Amino acid sequence: MEAVPPSPIVWPNGGDLTNEWVHGLMSSFEWSSWNLPPSELPSLLPVNVFDSLILTASKILHKERNCVHIDDLGSESNVVVVGDLHGQLHDLLFLLKNAGFPCQNRFYVFNGDYVDRGAWGLETFLVLLSWKVLMPERVFLLRGNHESKYCTSLYGFEKEVLTKYGEKGKHVYRKCLMCFEGLPLASIISGRVYTAHGGLFRSTVLPKRTRGGKKNRRKVPLLEPEPSSLKLGSLEELKQARRSVLDPPWEGSNLIPGDVLWSDPSMTPGLSLNEVRGIGLLWGPDCTDEFLKKFELKLIIRSHEGPDAREKRVGLGGMDLGYTIDHDVESGKLITIFSAPDYPQFQATKDRYKNKGAYVILQPPDFSDPQFRSFEAVTPRPKANPYYDFENVIDSDDEHEMDKSAMDNDADGSS
Repeated sequence: MEAVPPSPIVWPNGGDLTNEWVHGLMSSFEWSSWNLPPSELPSLLPVNVFDSLILTASKILHKERNCVHIDDLGSESNVVVVGDLHGQLHDLLFLLKNAGFPCQNRFYVFNGDYVDRGAWGLETFLVLLSWKVLMPERVFLLRGNHESKYCTSLYGFEKEVLTKYGEKGKHVYRKCLMCFEGLPLASIISGRVYTAHGGLFRSTVLPKRTRGGKKNRRKVPLLEPEPSSLKLGSLEELKQARRSVLDPPWEGSNLIPGDVLWSDPSMTPGLSLNEVRGIGLLWGPDCTDEFLKKFELKLIIRSHEGPDAREKRVGLGGMDLGYTIDHDVESGKLITIFSAPDYPQFQATKDRYKNKGAYVILQPPDFSDPQFRSFEAVTPRPKANPYYDFENVIDSDDEHEMDKSAMDNDADGSS
């Protein structure tokens, strides 16, 4: 990279972003990753510019529905669906250039997990927010399970932000958490494709209260469906879910966001609790078929599982190419897409997974026939120190169970 530093980024008068401004932000972040220590990022992106960007983006995101419908698609349009990025800025920049930048006829759906594990989660998230502000009807950012206080406190994003912004770090981190709350949970593309980070979710319809006058009414405790009575939820229930809940426990009416963000497919028929993760569901091919048929869909695209998770999953494909077709049923397909190649950036094992990343292109006429594009990790990439104890931190499959107690202790001791 060139040695001449770019000028500090300035928020445009009136707040109207341009294509030039967004590209300038991307090139500035790439330059800083090679030439500045992390603690000097504010010299390039001052806190006041960060505040303007995240406030503008948050206002847009909070107005969107839990499940955004992407229907403004013409015969010249295509939709690019992107999986987990995990702070791998350079691979994101390559992907955008390789697939083509967002424009009038090129839509993007980013399927969550922008931060944690990688060294440039903040820059990755801010690049995506800048595209969202520039093209709010063409770029859609969905939430992943790592867009939470729980995960970011374990997997590095919180420490990354505090390192980069020093005394202003807590302010920057808090603003990011508030923005995470606004990220939609799912999308439906052209009425045919359902996308969500983890996938399917249960119904939370509870038993009806017994009739009675005001005098005889008692407060009914919040119930959760018994595992034996699990059934798939509806898009109407997804629409009504409260997505502002950032952290476990997800219970009662908050079960749906937990399921959408944490669930995994299985080759075993039926719907069951995801005992390995300790949160969310496992669903079989029959559930995929039922969901597609019920809502007249052809395709489910989800993310959430990298090569480390997939090496332990019986009957499901690995993530060598950055994608798998997990269920191929009468009504359509279920796909997992993962967009962080050579993941994770910091790996404790001697042999790396060396997986490719991938993205999906959906094209007319009905946008339900996926075209896959795999790509290698960008090399070389700048040297960076990890922001979490990657050698001892729990494996991704056991994320939720690990530190329930640690999170409880943190909550009890926080001020």
